[in-house]
Amino acid sequence: MYGKAFAPEYQGALTTLSVNASLVDVLAAGTEELRAAEQAGRHAEAARSGLAVAEAHRRLGQVREADRAWKASYRAARAAGDTAAMAWALWSGGTLARQRGALALARRLLALAADLGERGGDVVVRGYSLAGLAETGRIQGDYEAVGRLHEQLLAEARRRGEARHTVWALEGIAQMHRNSGAYDAAYALFEEAAGIAARADDRRGHAWALRGLADIVSVRDGDTGRALALLSEAEETCREMNLVSALAYNLKMRGNVLYRAGRYAQARGLYEQALAGFRGMDEPRGEALARLGLVKSRARLGRDRAETAAELAELARVLERMGLRHAREMVARAKQELGVAAEAAR
Repeated sequence: MYGKAFAPEYQGALTTLSVNASLVDVLAAGTEELRAAEQAGRHAEAARSGLAVAEAHRRLGQVREADRAWKASYRAARAAGDTAAMAWALWSGGTLARQRGALALARRLLALAADLGERGGDVVVRGYSLAGLAETGRIQGDYEAVGRLHEQLLAEARRRGEARHTVWALEGIAQMHRNSGAYDAAYALFEEAAGIAARADDRRGHAWALRGLADIVSVRDGDTGRALALLSEAEETCREMNLVSALAYNLKMRGNVLYRAGRYAQARGLYEQALAGFRGMDEPRGEALARLGLVKSRARLGRDRAETAAELAELARVLERMGLRHAREMVARAKQELGVAAEAAR
């Protein structure tokens, strides 16, 4: 049995904030509390208010501000001697590093956060930090290494009745199944995640689950209409909560659905929108994936084969530097699909 979802990153005076609060509202409330805590010399409260500020900036795609905020939160936590608050700040920094494509830094910060969380007796930040490490490995395509960790974290979240964390783990495992071609298993897990998120009023988790379901419905069933309807429902949540990153990924997925349906001009427009969004928030993984979709759409619309091959080769190098194994495989499949493998090899 799961209780209502909550946001453990909203701490101190901000614990009353809903997990579904608009990020603009979270940022305003967090900034006000942070300013008051700093003026009063309350380091512990400054650390916890600063964490919410850092997370709001990160999710709004304001990378520089997020970077300053998590570091300030860590310094305040250290000044207060609050080990758990230090762990939360490092978790935020590690999550930001992953978002920016700095995966080695993300692993380092998240490992430190997990260690401090354990030492500070905060099982939630420890769990979130281990989840961050698992997600980093999953994004890199290292499924064998992180699959067991995902399952372990899912079991822990189920045991504690933590709806939000259960939804995260289900979606991660589902994504690995989807990328491995096990569409039925992926669909079942995304469906379970959507149901738990809906009952727990976790709108962010629900939106991500709908995106996963739309992907499966499109690639497995060829049901373009239903896939687009699911994405429209998810998009409404993304816009209401100002989920900038989730919205960009939603636009990219809409492009994927239309591309599979042969509606290449429409797909191209959506990939262009998603690309602009990812570039605006300095999210290189999303940028590379949107570029891949854009290259494929342009090729289908008659772009020169040599230009297509050159851009795919450059994308492969970008993804190699980032260490994204699954995405590299996607580029290789695109070369075969578009018949430019020979040009790319020259």
